[in-house]
Amino acid sequence: MSASRKQWIIKPHWPDCQQAAKDWRVPEIVAQVLFNRDVSSADSARSFMDPHLQDLHPPEMLHGAVEAAGHLAAAVRDGKRIVLYGDYDVDGVTGVAILWHALKIADANVSFYVPHRIEEGYGLNKAAIQSLSDEGADLIVSIDCGIGSIEECALARSLGTSLIVTDHHEMKSELPPATVLVHPGLGDSYPNRHLCGAGVAFKLAWAFAREMSGSEKVTPEYREYLKHALALAAMGTIADVVPLVGENRIISRCGLARLAESPWPGVRALLEVSGISEGDTIDGTSVGFQIGPRLNAAGRMGHARLAIELLTRADENRAREIAMYLDDHNRARQTKQRRHVKEACEQVERLGMDGDTHRGIVLASDQWHPGIVGVVASRIVDQYRKPTVLIALENGEGQGSARSVPYFSMHEALEACSQHLISHGGHEMAAGLRIESDKVDAFTEAFMQHANNTLSGASHLPKLRIDAEVPLSSLDDRTVMAIRNLGPFGEGHPKPIFATDWLELAQEPRCVGKNQDHLQVVLSGDNSVIKGIAFGAGELAEELKEHRQCRVAFEPIINEFRGRRSVEMQIVDFKFPGDE
Repeated sequence: MSASRKQWIIKPHWPDCQQAAKDWRVPEIVAQVLFNRDVSSADSARSFMDPHLQDLHPPEMLHGAVEAAGHLAAAVRDGKRIVLYGDYDVDGVTGVAILWHALKIADANVSFYVPHRIEEGYGLNKAAIQSLSDEGADLIVSIDCGIGSIEECALARSLGTSLIVTDHHEMKSELPPATVLVHPGLGDSYPNRHLCGAGVAFKLAWAFAREMSGSEKVTPEYREYLKHALALAAMGTIADVVPLVGENRIISRCGLARLAESPWPGVRALLEVSGISEGDTIDGTSVGFQIGPRLNAAGRMGHARLAIELLTRADENRAREIAMYLDDHNRARQTKQRRHVKEACEQVERLGMDGDTHRGIVLASDQWHPGIVGVVASRIVDQYRKPTVLIALENGEGQGSARSVPYFSMHEALEACSQHLISHGGHEMAAGLRIESDKVDAFTEAFMQHANNTLSGASHLPKLRIDAEVPLSSLDDRTVMAIRNLGPFGEGHPKPIFATDWLELAQEPRCVGKNQDHLQVVLSGDNSVIKGIAFGAGELAEELKEHRQCRVAFEPIINEFRGRRSVEMQIVDFKFPGDE
């Protein structure tokens, strides 16, 4: 953190905030946060603060779900061989696990397949379809991929193999000739167009459970299964960074609440190796920074089939073995990631892509691991606030990952540059691509032209969106706990950030941490005193001592130490006199 040049955008005060807080029985700060999330009525406040499973959209509203469930049920009854073909990220892995457990309850002849990220790339591929058909697959079900696989679905049809596509990614003008398409963007009946791949799989599993139960009311065994399958869907929903509002909020909130109770050995082993103990709170941060990266490590650094095995058929001993293996791979991924980020930043500045003449970033290297470029691209977006494409080159071809910024559709951008690509797929904020190495320069030029024409010159300037300016006296234990209970936080529902008026330095600031790079402060104002920690802001200690005064943007936190609870700040930005 350096001296702030961020533009603080503070949401305007809601005139009805005080009355709403009284009616909803919440602190005024919470009422303001809810209003900022487009919640302004008593009914919408209730459903947001206390989401219920009965508010989930029924599976018959999802295009193709009931028809696909019928095909699955028929295949099970006829003893046909079913293969679940998943993507290699958390969304695809959890989606496969959801359907695998549903089919196993019905004693189905089911197996799974996931392509190798480096050798096969994303999604359905002809060689895999041919191989699975030759090995006797009667029905293939894609999870989190396939909506753009025209030729692959045509091949399956020519081979006499049924293929159900379940996906949520952006559709192209032509749809694949699959046996059934299950997709939230098809038709006009499904309200949640941002359902992730695991969410689509959950709805199909729900429809299948009804089909096998012979009624809308599923059997006790399937009812218990669906509760735990929702936990897997929550992991996929949060990890895939879809908006955590509406139905996605119900899935993530209710699913996370059941994650620690999972009956499946792989889930329990994954929680243990992620450092999550019994009684710990499992929230969006747990999935985003502890659970998700370990599941993703299999597909990034090796083969994702191990992650699927972990969540499906692994017993206690095998689950522990796989979980430890994933943990080791995650550490290796972190080491490579740090090196790749450093190299990417150096390349950005060497090529002049940090300036306004380049409103997007495209980088390529034959030294990068294709399994890591996606997470590195996210870090470059964080650093430069520009849509970014990173490409790992090898043997004349590149595999790329793209990450975007608000108001810039990465799917549309890649579509506009598609003449330079072998293939691409994804959605507004994230996508993947394949490209011939000698086309990278032409693609870069086309992508930069699209970015420069789409984004304004000020688009890359850092902005900090703040929910409200609050007095220190309003930050009591009840209020901060009420804010915490608005989670899980993520895309579309970020952690609330607040701002203060001018505060005084109550004690000398201290640099803490192994490298003395974090700043610990004690600030006073509004007849209150509060402690704060600013990670990575150690360099601001002298400036703070000089001014003795500051405003801060912060997340309120509860510090629990030796049985004592206190409200503190996790500071995300400072402003000093003269900054405004």
